[in-house]
Amino acid sequence: MRARDLAVPLPTITLATSVLEAARLLAGHNLPGLIVVDERGCPITVLPGTQVLRLVIPGYCREDPTLARMIDEPSADVFLRGAEGRTVADLLPPEHPEPPVVDPQATALEIAAVMAQKRSPLVAVAAPRAPMIGGITLDALLDRMLAG
Repeated sequence: MRARDLAVPLPTITLATSVLEAARLLAGHNLPGLIVVDERGCPITVLPGTQVLRLVIPGYCREDPTLARMIDEPSADVFLRGAEGRTVADLLPPEHPEPPVVDPQATALEIAAVMAQKRSPLVAVAAPRAPMIGGITLDALLDRMLAG
């Protein structure tokens, strides 16, 4: 099984996508992360869902999670408001590491190796300098590997 056979269409985002829209896509599609693409549809990086959480959770709660207990439920339910007006560009470091991308001809083992090396539960499938043809999640890869 090659990457092109495992790749499925996934929603993508750009650096200009709002953090709230990214959160909605993550939740709405039950994804572990989102692939960030440039204007040509070429993968730039993968934004893990945990990075979205880092931006929307108050800093003092990230520093000391026990402080989150001090916030009542109605107040905790509105913490996403702190992300209003912020974009995906705000979540990423100035220099993006090489994105987790595999060639359409990559084998399941190659896909797994890229996921492990990049510590990414999601990879983009694209030929070099070409638009993405789809993505592969860790769940989908494991399902395929364990089915055989």
